[in-house]
Amino acid sequence: MHPIETNRLILRNFTATDAAGLLEYTANPRVNCFMDHQMTTLEQAVVEVEKRSNDDSHIAVCLKDSNELIGELFGMKEEKDSDTYSIGWNFNGRYEGKGYASESAGAFIDHLFTEQGIRRLYAYVEDDNFRSQKLCEKLGMRREGLFLEFISFVKNDDGTPKYENTYQYALLKKEWLTQHETRK
Repeated sequence: MHPIETNRLILRNFTATDAAGLLEYTANPRVNCFMDHQMTTLEQAVVEVEKRSNDDSHIAVCLKDSNELIGELFGMKEEKDSDTYSIGWNFNGRYEGKGYASESAGAFIDHLFTEQGIRRLYAYVEDDNFRSQKLCEKLGMRREGLFLEFISFVKNDDGTPKYENTYQYALLKKEWLTQHETRK
């Protein structure tokens, strides 16, 4: 992926220098959907950034002035030749409340619609992840529905799956372009 620059951030492929930053926000996932990505050692993070370095489905979000990794965006086409894309994000809690998530996700969405030819994108958000719901809405995405007991990433105390209710948010290219025309 060619790097994308915003006012304060650079979106790029992962590099070896990102291992410590990746470990910092994956060591204690704040939402259950990232439990499978939890890492506990720097060695695990080194292996993971190596895998991600040539993978455009995971994009490092870094501060422009220091190149410090503060989070990631991720996504993939629904099918190989599809024009529908699933997106998501995971950020280091130390950088919350500064607008970095919306700045980077907005640039990523714009790139997908204008450079990659995507027609529709969507995101799944747990019903108790209010920050991500707010981010989706700030990005102009609309809530399309609620899937009850949609998926399980963790277990209850008795060992049974703990199913989570999950919202789906979506955005069409024509909606994105209209929203950005009215902001000019």
